[in-house]
Amino acid sequence: MEAVFSFLSYNFMKNALLAMVIITPLFGMLGTVIVNNRMAFFSDALGHSAFTGIALGVILGVEDINMSMAAFAVLFALFLNYIKRKNTISTDTVISVFSSLGTAAGLVILSGNGDFSKYSALLVGDILSITRREILLLEAVFVISVFFWLFFFNWLHAGSINETMARSKKINTVLADNCFSVLMAVIIMLSIRWVGILIINALLILPAAASRNLASNMREYHGYAVMISMFSGILGLLLSYYNNTAAGPTIVIVAAAIFFLTLLARPYVK
Repeated sequence: MEAVFSFLSYNFMKNALLAMVIITPLFGMLGTVIVNNRMAFFSDALGHSAFTGIALGVILGVEDINMSMAAFAVLFALFLNYIKRKNTISTDTVISVFSSLGTAAGLVILSGNGDFSKYSALLVGDILSITRREILLLEAVFVISVFFWLFFFNWLHAGSINETMARSKKINTVLADNCFSVLMAVIIMLSIRWVGILIINALLILPAAASRNLASNMREYHGYAVMISMFSGILGLLLSYYNNTAAGPTIVIVAAAIFFLTLLARPYVK
């Protein structure tokens, strides 16, 4: 039994476990709206824009890469929303263009300065390197996210069902959409260092998609998404510890396995 809980004797595992308990509910909450509003490509673009945020931070001399990534991601998200509302070309095309441009520009700047190797670890992340100070920051973001959910969820839900109807009910769908995009940008950028650019979108989408296979109403949909996200995160972290594998990819594999299991169970629960 002691061997099973041996990870608790290491402070870095305690910090990682605590961070996972904070991060995964956020991913579960965000993921439900992302899946409902068909924003998977949008959140993926935000993740890949991290390199440009880092590059701009390097150019401007910003020491805190979290700050430069978050600031750029917020502007990137708001700009994408603005272009998307213009309806000049299809949304997925707009997102693809700016995602590709943002990633390429960041990589060109970083590789030109010889700095890319310093940030390549961001591709897969390292949850074991998180500190107590960074956990406190995540806790603050968690509290803000809960308050956001209490005030804006009905607006977001109404807009996802029928935006025209929501506007007729005096709901400011533009404000709700922009606020959600800003929140999503901040959470993604704060989590990338520990989760990884390549897999963060999977952790946002898979729990919500699995929940959708099981839920019969909106309350179950959100509840299952949070539980699946937390279970995947904690189990994946422990499996990575005992098997000496990267935490982020292991968590994604667990979440994907749960998704396929719920897909098989779907005909029997609905």
